[in-house]
Amino acid sequence: MSDTRTPRWALRPLLPIAAGVAGLVVLAILPLLNLSIPGVLPGPTYTPGSLALLSLCMVFAALALSYNLLLGTSGMLSFGHALYFGAGAYGLGIVLEQTGMALWPGILVALIGGLVIALVTGAVSMRVSGIPFAMVTLAFAQAGSVLVRRNQQLTGGEEGLGLETDSVPGFLVGVINARNLYWLSLVVLVLVYLVVLWVDRSRLGHLTRAVRENEVRVRVLGLSPYAAKLTVFVVAAGCASLAGVAYMLLQSGTAPRSVSADLTITVLVMVVLGGVGFRWGAIVGGVLYTLLDQRLTVLAGSEAVAGLPDVLRVPLSEPLFILGVLFILVVMFLPGGVAGTVDAWARRRRGGRRATALGRLDADDAQAEEPVEVKA
Repeated sequence: MSDTRTPRWALRPLLPIAAGVAGLVVLAILPLLNLSIPGVLPGPTYTPGSLALLSLCMVFAALALSYNLLLGTSGMLSFGHALYFGAGAYGLGIVLEQTGMALWPGILVALIGGLVIALVTGAVSMRVSGIPFAMVTLAFAQAGSVLVRRNQQLTGGEEGLGLETDSVPGFLVGVINARNLYWLSLVVLVLVYLVVLWVDRSRLGHLTRAVRENEVRVRVLGLSPYAAKLTVFVVAAGCASLAGVAYMLLQSGTAPRSVSADLTITVLVMVVLGGVGFRWGAIVGGVLYTLLDQRLTVLAGSEAVAGLPDVLRVPLSEPLFILGVLFILVVMFLPGGVAGTVDAWARRRRGGRRATALGRLDADDAQAEEPVEVKA
């Protein structure tokens, strides 16, 4: 009788899809559950404080995904990616305040504005590559930061810009609707992930990876590296603008830091922490960094830290110091980030199994080839 069971290797590609769907279902029903994670969440998962923190984690995970599309897929190190995140946040706030437009058309206008800014700045930045490209993007980000800080009437200046709630549906306003804002953030994260997945698996993604490895060879083949890189740059900026829109709704406002180079460096740390080139690694890095940033701030102001000797109290009262030390440790001992380390371990494990199987085959062959002694 023939064996009709599906071989294990045929089911292996389905495991990531099944894990992703299961994780998405868990995240979707999380606000309906009464789960507590001491030291990580400020309360049970259904409370507004925990939902707000988890929503912020998903927004920055989406932003990290968009940056991973630049750095991981295309190999472009940008120091100005926060400009497009801020364009989405400030764009939505300005459109709602200045025109009185409804929320959904306002989101569309803000996204179009972010794409236009990305097209213009990207077309200029792409004229150079490497470190000069990083410096040009940094210059654009600094220019955007200056415009935001100096334009008091339009952007609120140093105080930031608040959300015009009259144009926002009631189910997305206030602490009482933290659950709806959580689901909105989850939808944004899923949309950004699907866009990044589509780019990675499309002909555009293959072309940009080829450009990252050897741009001269791509030119010799008659293809256009400039157009491919610019397209990916604009798509990544559009995803960042969508994350900025979600941030504006979640926080009911935004501040100049959302367009600063500091935020771009923070997102770069998220991607490196999770693992450059891994989509799920960018999500993990964004969530981990946001949780650490929020909870270490609480720890820094706690009575436990205040009662320590100065040699411990001073560094522990600075969350950025602790985050910096953790980042150094990750770079030293986990150079591939969380996802890169897990992937390397899985590859070694699969390689070990194959080596063991081949070893058995070699032993069997050797035994079969041994001469048989014939006794008289």
